[in-house]
Amino acid sequence: MSAIFTTPPRPFDIAALFPQLAPLVRTGTRLHPRPGSPTAHDSSVGGPLLWPAGEPWPHCDEPHDRHASQTVHSPDDVRLLRRDLAAADERLRLDPEAPEVTPEERENWERIKVGRPWFDGPIPLLPVAQLYARDVAFPCPPDADLLQVLWCPFDHAERAHPTTTLVWRSAATVTDLLDAPPEPPVVQSQWYLPEPCLFSPEQVTEYPNPSELPEELRAQVEDTSRWASIDPALYSTYAYDPGELYLNNLCHAPGWKTGGWTCWGLSDPVDRPCPECGTDEVPLLTIASSEWDAGSGTWVAEEEPTNPAPPPLGARDGNFTLIDIAGGYNLQLHVCPASPDHPHIELVQ
Repeated sequence: MSAIFTTPPRPFDIAALFPQLAPLVRTGTRLHPRPGSPTAHDSSVGGPLLWPAGEPWPHCDEPHDRHASQTVHSPDDVRLLRRDLAAADERLRLDPEAPEVTPEERENWERIKVGRPWFDGPIPLLPVAQLYARDVAFPCPPDADLLQVLWCPFDHAERAHPTTTLVWRSAATVTDLLDAPPEPPVVQSQWYLPEPCLFSPEQVTEYPNPSELPEELRAQVEDTSRWASIDPALYSTYAYDPGELYLNNLCHAPGWKTGGWTCWGLSDPVDRPCPECGTDEVPLLTIASSEWDAGSGTWVAEEEPTNPAPPPLGARDGNFTLIDIAGGYNLQLHVCPASPDHPHIELVQ
């Protein structure tokens, strides 16, 4: 695990103002990913997986649209570009008169800009996340204590996001590790290559998105007069109206998390029946494009430095994993509570 990060207390107890919310409470686990050097024995984003040496590595055999991106790059190209950008930031921080670009960096960038040849063939999946049950609470099959999430680093037909694969396993059964998993020769976007991060899991209380509240309760939450007993100083700096305050700062946490409530925004809530048994699927893992935004500043961890020096790449907007889903949205994975190894559902919101 990485350093400890904790969420500030909410501006006030929303369930005390609206007691009807109390039965709807759920516990979510914020993961607070931060750049690190995970091993296969850590819960992580983009780190090595605890993968058996004798087990085939999964590939994507679906066709990929060569026109989805003007240029494609190898994972090593993306890593080199990120390393050079971080080095340039640090150099200029230490000496504002230093060169913005060194000859070696310019040479790297000019080569990377050209891109790599297109690749037609099965694409090895990329590790996205690994969660040990000892570290993070999440629903899993009774014989498993480890969840591994991989994806194909390309959009697919009717899905403007990577397609995920879930692998459940018992960590104790893995004795010989795969030394060098295959990597995709190219990725569609640098935003589909996760930056290695460690987690700082933290349980938080969540309530439903306004669009999932019972109609009468939703009307009450949006009724300004119902908030008259609350000192405006407790919320006026966070939102223009109570409905916005509830949505951005009181109902569900932004960022990477397990469990909790589903975030809605691109669409109204839709049913999520299990494709195999029809049971309503529940949130498993939220793969987020950022830990916070301009409207959800109360969720920024108390330990988060206001002016880190140097700031990690992406830290200015909370995107420590350097993942971007459909221009800043979340990819939410839902699983069947009756049997988590049933097919899962992907939801972009």
